[in-house]
Amino acid sequence: MPVTNDEVLRALSVVKDPDLGRDLVTLGMIENVNIDQTGNVSFTIVLTTPACPVKEQLKQQSESVVSAIPGVRDVTAEVTSRVRSGTMTQREGIPGVRNTIAVGSGKGGVGKSTVAVNLALALAREGASVGLLDADVYGPNVPLMMGSNGRPQQSEDGKIIPVEAYGIKLISMGFFIDPDSPVIWRGPMLTKLLTQFMYDVQWGELDYLVMDMPPGTGDVQLTAAQQLPLTGAVMVSTPQDVALLDAGKALMMFKKLNVPVLGIVENMSTFVCPHCNEPTDLFGHGGAQAAAVRYGVPFLGEIPLHLRIREGGDNGRPVVASEPNSPQADNFVQVARNLAAQVSVVAYKQQESKRGAPMAFFSKR
Repeated sequence: MPVTNDEVLRALSVVKDPDLGRDLVTLGMIENVNIDQTGNVSFTIVLTTPACPVKEQLKQQSESVVSAIPGVRDVTAEVTSRVRSGTMTQREGIPGVRNTIAVGSGKGGVGKSTVAVNLALALAREGASVGLLDADVYGPNVPLMMGSNGRPQQSEDGKIIPVEAYGIKLISMGFFIDPDSPVIWRGPMLTKLLTQFMYDVQWGELDYLVMDMPPGTGDVQLTAAQQLPLTGAVMVSTPQDVALLDAGKALMMFKKLNVPVLGIVENMSTFVCPHCNEPTDLFGHGGAQAAAVRYGVPFLGEIPLHLRIREGGDNGRPVVASEPNSPQADNFVQVARNLAAQVSVVAYKQQESKRGAPMAFFSKR
């Protein structure tokens, strides 16, 4: 008997997305099933993000269960993605931007901007379209770290055209002021600028807009949490208690303002001596993971304290772009994949609660 579409879908219904907790068929993630007369089967797996951390696992499982159907000779699964929006629907969305991610910290000096820059590059490296908004108005470091000293132009319709570097669209106060000029503004001016950077920039189609927030819980964070269409927030902390204490306060601010906390990143986690290769936990180790358990939020991963990461930020060649095959770049990629998975979970929960039907999550655009 020839193999049927129903048999293929029935076989694939045992393969589950581990983050969303449902099978690929129920989620509508299987498309373009084709069966020829000789028993060759092909289909498309539409993932929730190009940075899916279990992409290969899902592909292998899907091909395996279909191969077990009697009469199937060969199986080919093509993997693609369709990023869904997880932004708060009750707020005005940014045209073309599907997800906005705030990267924050409780205090300065924990490498928040380094993490934000390299996460943006890692998401783009995985195939996503990404923008980077430098919301740290008092200390705009993104232009230096991305090696860009251009100046945004204005489009015919009055929009700000962002600067581009390494395939990432950038906007920062640093593009508009002299490097030595301080920004001496009160809260209302900061709020107005942040809103302008969100809505008056010609972002185009983006899967993720990463926002490098200032440290702490000030006006910029409140504006972002209360007025802007955030998908969620990521907390960056070093492992020691003093940093985690402040990170916890920033995390709880977002929680109290109903912004999903997508997870915690432990930066400067371990230092490996370049001479003897002996690992040393200069700032401790595991503190951020313990904090993630305590606050009931995901732990996204660890970033080591490494010379190449620091040098990359200082010379405008971030390690994910300049040394993409290095272990340090791989650390950022793993964190980016875990982050993308959490964004997909937020989007799925919003769709499910709004429509009440899992299949609607992957209705075609």
